[in-house]
Amino acid sequence: MRKASRRKDAAWALEVFDKAPFVTVGMIRPDGTPYALPLSLVRKDNTTFYFHCAFEGEKIDCLKHSPTVALSAVSRCTPKYEEEKQNFTEYFDSAVALGKAEQVTDPKEKIEALRLLCQRFLPKHMTHFDEAIARSLDRTNVIRITLTEPPVGKSKP
Repeated sequence: MRKASRRKDAAWALEVFDKAPFVTVGMIRPDGTPYALPLSLVRKDNTTFYFHCAFEGEKIDCLKHSPTVALSAVSRCTPKYEEEKQNFTEYFDSAVALGKAEQVTDPKEKIEALRLLCQRFLPKHMTHFDEAIARSLDRTNVIRITLTEPPVGKSKP
């Protein structure tokens, strides 16, 4: 990181991931080209994230080719023109991390991950969770991302 004064520790970076409305997940296509897209991730603990998706498609093709992923999130972004400096700038909180993705096959872990996702994004509708699980668990794919090194945060306050 060029400006070490902006570097933040792993705990701070995890908070950025928690606050971000989505996390961009970077992968590698089978042909070696990059593929990245914003996903709704939830964090279970300091090293485990989950997202859900279909059982087939470009994400799955990428993860079968290479399970290594990069995560990137921004929880605050405030562009500003500083009149006194006549300077364009941007204030931000961001985080990055590297991890390994794998399909969750254990039904208990899948339900736990889906519960965490629903609690994060739709907490007011948890009364419908069990009904939705009974109807769609078998056709819902869950991917676990385990961080392979501590995340790093960066902030321009």
